[in-house]
Amino acid sequence: MPVAAETSPKDRFLTVYGRNAVLEALTDLRLHVDKVVVADGARGAGIREIEQAARRRGLAVQHAAADRVKKLAGNGRQDQGVFADVVAPRMLRLHAALDRGTLRTIVVLDGITTPANVGMILRSATAAGVDGIVVPRRGVASLDPLVVKASAGVAFRAPIIRSHTAEEAVSALKGAGFTVVGLDAAGDTDLFCAHLPEPVAFVLGGESTGLGAQVSRLVDTWVSIPMASGVDSLNVSAAAAVVCFELVRRARA
Repeated sequence: MPVAAETSPKDRFLTVYGRNAVLEALTDLRLHVDKVVVADGARGAGIREIEQAARRRGLAVQHAAADRVKKLAGNGRQDQGVFADVVAPRMLRLHAALDRGTLRTIVVLDGITTPANVGMILRSATAAGVDGIVVPRRGVASLDPLVVKASAGVAFRAPIIRSHTAEEAVSALKGAGFTVVGLDAAGDTDLFCAHLPEPVAFVLGGESTGLGAQVSRLVDTWVSIPMASGVDSLNVSAAAAVVCFELVRRARA
């Protein structure tokens, strides 16, 4: 199993870049902005608005070389010379989350590379009260402004769990006693009838390829969502919403 990464700022913050995204974060007083960094030479009305909004919060704007901003923002083409680190208070590293011993329902993302899908899954899973959403650093869309936008801002307060890979997360969850459930159109059991003992972890695969081979080998049971009228599958974010709210239904039964 891969070795867990050392603690990183990316385990505490969501980084947003671009002038509109940074200004929105600064003007949303529900959010705790840790820092704002502007590239040397960045000018214009948007930058002035950001600097004014930061001052109103009592936050000093930091400056750095443009190349440094591009590297730290993680998107050299769309950073527009500015980024901000926003505290994600519920975001934890995998092993820190497991050490708490309170996790009962988990969703693990594997190979989901479309930011809109990741954002919508974060929104659905958080709304359903899922205990954790594993978003690996490799193989899944980065937690960037596109994901935040698709989540309608829920990403900032979602119970995100960071791991290096989906395989690392699923292996650790199995070791902690979780039943690992894969979602597939050819699954052995109907989701709504399946026996799903807690703690349970649902793994959701990529938009076109499904679960990777390494993760598939770790699945304990496969379930499917029943379809009518010749429809053979759902978008992964829609499927995730069905799974998450089936867990809600079971909890209330």
